[in-house]
Amino acid sequence: QHSSRNNACGLYRVGRLEFPMLFLIFLEHILIRLVVDGLPACRDSELFIKDLHFDEVPVRIYLPRVPSASKRRGVIFFHGGCGMFGTLNVYFYFLNSLICPDLVSKLFFIGYGTLYGIYISYTQTLDCLTATVHFLKTAENYGVDPDRIIVCGDSVGGTYTASVCQELVNRRDIPKIRAQVLIYPFLQALNFNLPSHQKNAFIAFLSQERTVLFILKYLNKDCSMKGAILAGSHVPESINLKYKKWINPDLIPEIFKLGYKPPLPTSFSPQVHEATKELFETRFSPLLAEDAVFCRLPDTCIITCEHDVLRDEGFLYKKRLEDNNVKVTWHHMKEGFHCALGFFGYGIFSFPSSSKILNHTVNFIKAY
Repeated sequence: QHSSRNNACGLYRVGRLEFPMLFLIFLEHILIRLVVDGLPACRDSELFIKDLHFDEVPVRIYLPRVPSASKRRGVIFFHGGCGMFGTLNVYFYFLNSLICPDLVSKLFFIGYGTLYGIYISYTQTLDCLTATVHFLKTAENYGVDPDRIIVCGDSVGGTYTASVCQELVNRRDIPKIRAQVLIYPFLQALNFNLPSHQKNAFIAFLSQERTVLFILKYLNKDCSMKGAILAGSHVPESINLKYKKWINPDLIPEIFKLGYKPPLPTSFSPQVHEATKELFETRFSPLLAEDAVFCRLPDTCIITCEHDVLRDEGFLYKKRLEDNNVKVTWHHMKEGFHCALGFFGYGIFSFPSSSKILNHTVNFIKAY
């Protein structure tokens, strides 16, 4: 069957049938959720695993059965999945590996708003923040040292990690987060024409176009705005000038800019800007936070992948942190790709980069 797409009106055509792009993404969402929700809830005889709630937010805790004479470190993990596809079961093998004998952590896996049906925009961010605050206040009840809590997340989970850490920098009524781990995170929605966007424009799992489509679906917006956002028409000149010092291809190391072509100038669309103002909020684009916030962030580990449209966002966040004298550990996976972590532990479907990401994460956490 011949198929084509009409980018102007956001339609996909299959033969004589036309489908709205948003409907196809919605259908994809449902199918993927059916698959991942059908994964069995794995168990490990050496771990105590229990589902509970922190202020009504679903949480799965992983505790070593071997008792400890002292309080252990705690790890909070926010899963990826574009804010739409994640599940508590997909990451079992990765999470199980974080509770290894020489790490002896206690892990708290936050299941934010997507876990029980269709998401509500920003519910996930607030869920992650609510659950984190609850845990920081009650850590000792779980045998966790409140001064040794690390927050970790991959993909949009990395976004939530960055956002939560930023939200909490000025809180004096709860313990400080000790460190954060950002695994191929999404960190800004101003510029979708950075070198990594161009290089990996048609890569599997998360292409340049799908990145914007997922954002629009997440915000419950009209997917026909995709082209305008890809071109940068949603950003007024004043905002471009304000954030150019932080989001700029010139800040990317030359070795990662091979073949890069500056995008053609585009006209500003007030209508698209008005409809997508959420993109400029720091909880959605943590790269836009001021230096006064960055300078108070905890020690950070950033893991980027070469074959990932979001690669350069990790680079830029790393630079912001370093410019503000925050200790940063950076690992770049030359063979890595977006979603690699979700494949860890699944036999022939696992990849070398998945194991490397795990090892880097574990080694970083060990230091705290």
